[in-house]
Order: sequence, then C-alpha cells, then structure tokens
Amino acid sequence: MPHLTSTEIVGRIEDLYAAPLADLESHAQDRPPGMLSALLGMHHDLALAERSIVFHRDRLAQLVHSERQIGGTEASHVLDCARRLAEAVAVRDVQAKAVSAVLQSLRRVPTPQPSSNPLAATPAVAAPPAAAASAARIR
Repeated sequence: MPHLTSTEIVGRIEDLYAAPLADLESHAQDRPPGMLSALLGMHHDLALAERSIVFHRDRLAQLVHSERQIGGTEASHVLDCARRLAEAVAVRDVQAKAVSAVLQSLRRVPTPQPSSNPLAATPAVAAPPAAAASAARIR
C-alpha cells in the first residue's frame, strides 16, 4: 500500500464526504466525535509529521553543510536532529498507513432514490401466528 501524502488524504476525504475540507472541519466541530472527526484528526497528525520532516531535514542539511566544522557540540546536534527526523518519518508512515486503511474501508453511499410505489417502501407488519392466536382464545 503506497503512503499517501496529507494533500492526497484531503482529496480522498473531500471526495468521500462531497464537501471542501473547511466545511467538513466546521461541521465536525458542531457534532459529537465520529468517523469524520477521526479522519480529520488523522489528517492533522499526518500533516504535522510531514512539516516536521521538512523542518528537520532542512535543519540537518544546515548542520552538515560542507563549510561547517563539526565538533563535539555540533555532533550532538546532528545526532539529535537525525533522531527527530527518523521519529517524524516513523510517525508519518504510521499515520499514512492507518488513514489509508480507514479510507479504503469506507465508500460513499449513494442517496436512496424514491420508489415509484409508495407501498413497496413501507415494511409489511407481520401478522401473529394463527396457532398462538387460537391458543390464547382457548385459555
């Protein structure tokens, strides 16, 4: 399963709910937690991990720039930044895998079309069994 980016996740959520992300976020704030809230939260965590990857990647590139001297203090900063980058990548991978799996399990349900026969749409009420009705009269 390929890892989806937060932008691709937004597109899939918007397709699933047939509304823009801003509308979905305001709608989710007015409702009790549910699937939409969970998807939006997963998207938020994925986007945060992606921003963290970019930040730590850029910072690591600054720290190991060819014109910089790497001493003891700088080496600890390089190691810390590399660790944080690895953590952000791990979080991104887990979030992307989880939200992708959830989105794959969901399908947009078509709106029901009104039936031409109104009686066909109403369920029939079951009649009581004849044996039970006659037994009740005998007692």
